[in-house]
Amino acid sequence: MSLQGKIQVSMHGAAGEVTGSCTLVEMEGLRFLVDCGMFQGGGDAYGKNQRALAFDVRHLDFVLLTHAHIDHSGLLPRLAMLGYRGPIYATAATTDLLQVLLLDSAHIQEKESEWQLRRSHRSGRGGRGLQPPLYTVTQAQECLKLLRAVDYDTPLHPASGVSVRFRDAGHILGSAILEVQIDTADGPRKLVFSGDLGQPGRPVLRDPEFIAEADLLCIESTYGNRVHRPLEDTEAELIRAFEHTFGEKRGNIIIPAFAVGRTQEILYVLGGLVRQGRLPHLKIYVDSPMADAATRITLKYRHLWDDETRDLMAWQEANPQAVRVHFTADVEESMALNDIREGAVIISASGMCDAGRIKHHLAYNLPRPESTVLITGFQAAGTLGRRLVDGARTVRLFGQIVPVRADVHTIGGLSAHADQQALLDWVGHFSRAPGLVRVVHGEPEAAQALRDAIEQRYGWANVAVARCNDPVIV
Repeated sequence: MSLQGKIQVSMHGAAGEVTGSCTLVEMEGLRFLVDCGMFQGGGDAYGKNQRALAFDVRHLDFVLLTHAHIDHSGLLPRLAMLGYRGPIYATAATTDLLQVLLLDSAHIQEKESEWQLRRSHRSGRGGRGLQPPLYTVTQAQECLKLLRAVDYDTPLHPASGVSVRFRDAGHILGSAILEVQIDTADGPRKLVFSGDLGQPGRPVLRDPEFIAEADLLCIESTYGNRVHRPLEDTEAELIRAFEHTFGEKRGNIIIPAFAVGRTQEILYVLGGLVRQGRLPHLKIYVDSPMADAATRITLKYRHLWDDETRDLMAWQEANPQAVRVHFTADVEESMALNDIREGAVIISASGMCDAGRIKHHLAYNLPRPESTVLITGFQAAGTLGRRLVDGARTVRLFGQIVPVRADVHTIGGLSAHADQQALLDWVGHFSRAPGLVRVVHGEPEAAQALRDAIEQRYGWANVAVARCNDPVIV
């Protein structure tokens, strides 16, 4: 069946910024979303999340999800709360991860709301002006019932005249590039959504798959203006930080890390350095129940790993004393980590330092000159992690001013996002220029830099930076 009319594609997030990915595709008789992400970072994030999804969600036919990270999935429970009852399609690994991530997101919101309420009453405000959770744990559980698992490279037909393929994006476990073909009265139209692309040659996952053609390409630009440091240089910097902290300062190393993807990659890199004899035997504490669950899910999907990761895992299983990884079981055990004065590697979420147990470890360790904080991933504007990267000498945690006396190192080579060179190489595998290209999921400078680089390298004249709520006609 061919659908009538033109296809209209509009970005309702991640246009001119990195978070809030949400793209609405519409034509006569068809409406669907690609991603439904939460805005993160900055004082206006809560308001933007409240105002998001400003269309009738009840008339959506389906939702396609590129991967599980909250900036791509975090408003799914709110979508369901507002009345959406259709299917949410994602890879099997993504559906497993969402069972953890969305419930954790709701739990954090509920706890933050409770903390604000107690603080408001103590200050005599009586609860006025508080921000309720965007959704509750119960609402997140209801949303999870809408998930439908899809295999990579297997055609999905979510509606008449629509065919979808999920292709491996190599970003995090289960991440996908979406190829969506829509049969229109004017012929088939192919829409490609990169989601977040992984950096080729990085550990744990396979490299992103290549796409040959598209009528519309929406490509991410998180690192559209930067080139990552080579992995060898990154490893050398990690070793120096460990030697300085453990050998000279005799303190702890604190690593904020996303529970999904980044934590597992860090464990791989540190394990590899120990195996090579470049680091001593390590005791690593992973203080994140979500990271524990995500690691178990990662172990379940070994067939998605690259060969090097399978080899390293076999070595670690044969040498369990070399890298001892301990996942904390409860809050009391998490708090007990503060009694360790030196020699501990503490990995904790969230990766941008704005929520979760990492805030407690930062509150305890930032004032200690002997400690070191390793920033290993992208920090969005307005987040606590970004302020640390930018050199803040004090930060506010739990209502208190905390001095930053610890060393703060940014380790750029571990990013799970493709850098500018990798993005350009991926684009170069198209057999011809897409009819339209929209650059999304990047801060303005990064998005513009990638747009310019694509035009200069390939001569494509149809590339533009996406603007929020500015429809594209395909």
